[in-house]
Amino acid sequence: MARKIDWESQIGRRLKLRDLHVFMTILQCGSMAKAATQLGVSQSAVSGVIAELEHTVGVRLLDRSPRGVEATTYGRALVLRSQAAFDELKQGIRDIEFLADPTMGEVRIGCAESTASAMLPALLRQFLQHYPHVVPHIIPMVTPTLELSALRDRTLDLVIARLMRGGAGEDDDLHVENLFDDQLILAVGMQNQWTGRRKIELAELVDEPWILTPPNTWNSIILAEAFKLRGLVMPKPSMVTFSVPLRADLLAHGPFITAFPSSIMHFSAEQLSVKVLPVDLSARPWPVAIVTLKNRILSPVAQRFIDHVRAFTRSMALGMASEKKSA
Repeated sequence: MARKIDWESQIGRRLKLRDLHVFMTILQCGSMAKAATQLGVSQSAVSGVIAELEHTVGVRLLDRSPRGVEATTYGRALVLRSQAAFDELKQGIRDIEFLADPTMGEVRIGCAESTASAMLPALLRQFLQHYPHVVPHIIPMVTPTLELSALRDRTLDLVIARLMRGGAGEDDDLHVENLFDDQLILAVGMQNQWTGRRKIELAELVDEPWILTPPNTWNSIILAEAFKLRGLVMPKPSMVTFSVPLRADLLAHGPFITAFPSSIMHFSAEQLSVKVLPVDLSARPWPVAIVTLKNRILSPVAQRFIDHVRAFTRSMALGMASEKKSA
């Protein structure tokens, strides 16, 4: 019976990856002489490595015969685990290559539905033109507050968030970088009865059929504040949904009203076939921000993506300001 092997004294301090590599090469070649030739060392050096390896683990690993060498039962067990160990090491090297090369790899991004439907398509098109080998993972989430568990547990690299406040505040484990201030607008289909008006009071729209987002979303919170500011009750919804494409389709084919961020209209007004109503909501703008975890070293590809988001949103904000002046 083989004696019990003490990991710390026999394995942890004495077993070398080189020894395992020699062992694996012998079995692949079928003889110590062929293995020595492939490794570019003497046969006696190969024999010495195997003798030391067998002494370390305390069992015979190879059976020698005129036909060559074969693994013993113990040797086969070591082969199986060694293959897994070398494979993991190779994967580790590949991971390092991905991390060190900002032109390839993966980046995991959390964002709200309204962000994904507004600036994200154009932003990603530009980014992937420069970095076609990067694979973005887009994870939808609700982001009016900084309760970002997926960011904190490192499932995500960053979040593009619509926040109810502009800074990290008590969330000192997060870094919040404001990108731009978005505005809420009201939209209808191109054939809606309200499209011919040059000015509309919010009170006139209370009894219209509304499509709202869920109560805890940026969109719904801002709209509720606008109604409350005028002493009005929030309208009863005809439908509640996050989906921007669904809301746009229903607007285009029905009498509905909904609230969109102005950034959606900046990028997609024509594709969505909707029109902005001339309603002054007097709502304060809410920031769109990049949120990352403090004291975490992001991969180069994630950092490149953040740099791209900064440049893209700077240009976008200038375009939106110009549109607002000319409106």
